[in-house]
Amino acid sequence: MTTTRLDPEPAEAPVSAAPTRRAGRGVRHGIVERVAPYAYIAPFFLIFAVFGLFPLLFTFYIALFDWNPIGDHTFIGFDNFTRLWEDGRFWNASGNTLSIWLLSTVPQLALALGLAHLLNHARLRYAAFFRMTMLVPYITSVAATTIVFAQMFDRDYGLLNWLLGLVGIGPINFVQSVPGSHLMIATMVMWRWFGYTTLLYLASLQAIPRETYEAAAVDGAGGFKQFWHVTVPSLRPVIIFTVVTSTIGGLQIFTEPLLVSRAAPLTCGPARECQTLTLFLYEQGFGVFEFGYAAAVGVALFVMVVVLTLINYLASTRIRSER
Repeated sequence: MTTTRLDPEPAEAPVSAAPTRRAGRGVRHGIVERVAPYAYIAPFFLIFAVFGLFPLLFTFYIALFDWNPIGDHTFIGFDNFTRLWEDGRFWNASGNTLSIWLLSTVPQLALALGLAHLLNHARLRYAAFFRMTMLVPYITSVAATTIVFAQMFDRDYGLLNWLLGLVGIGPINFVQSVPGSHLMIATMVMWRWFGYTTLLYLASLQAIPRETYEAAAVDGAGGFKQFWHVTVPSLRPVIIFTVVTSTIGGLQIFTEPLLVSRAAPLTCGPARECQTLTLFLYEQGFGVFEFGYAAAVGVALFVMVVVLTLINYLASTRIRSER
């Protein structure tokens, strides 16, 4: 009897786990790549939510109440805004704020742009030293700056009135004059931010190739035409940035008008000659403790800042489309 030997079936090849591990690592790596950017920026949004968004929303909430910090909180709806609309003090503060902002922003940006253009073309020794000294007003205390300028503009012992007396002009009480107080505060703001703005423009100007000015000179463009057709178009993004930041900062000016008038600091003069919106807000909130009404002033200021910022944004969009 013959037996036939059957060959055993071939064993299946072991399945390697390496591709599976590589696929798992690839999935995890893809998830990390998608999640990591959000994790990196999450601290900023958390801080903004706690210290930025929540106070803003809480201000809107308080504005709907007759909010006494040590008493009852009575819901009154939009009565605070109705009262604000009929309050002449609010409109006076709004006019003062816009006036000081215009007097300080427009000359500051124009002079800073012109000086940056001159410094960019001038050959100065110790240029780095002069640029560093231009930041001294920016790092100086606002309170110290206000006190010094208040002494300079003082009616009886101020340097400016002494100079005016040399040419036969009588002393001017700047604090108790609407134009004088606005000019004084605008001068403080200009002095503080002028050097900083000039350095911003100068840094942007130094990024413009010299060949651009040389080509304009070959085409017959003089100094003014080079400034208007080369310098200004090249600085449009920086100009827009400085206009927006100056708008936001100028509408929130507080320390200068607070320290200008020693007799009536909360009103900036007996007739509210230079009281700004932030100072009016502070007076209502911490002077008479009407937190609900002060919150309504804050909401109105927020709306004003947003509207003017949107106007600047639309202007910047139009400028970019025209380039």
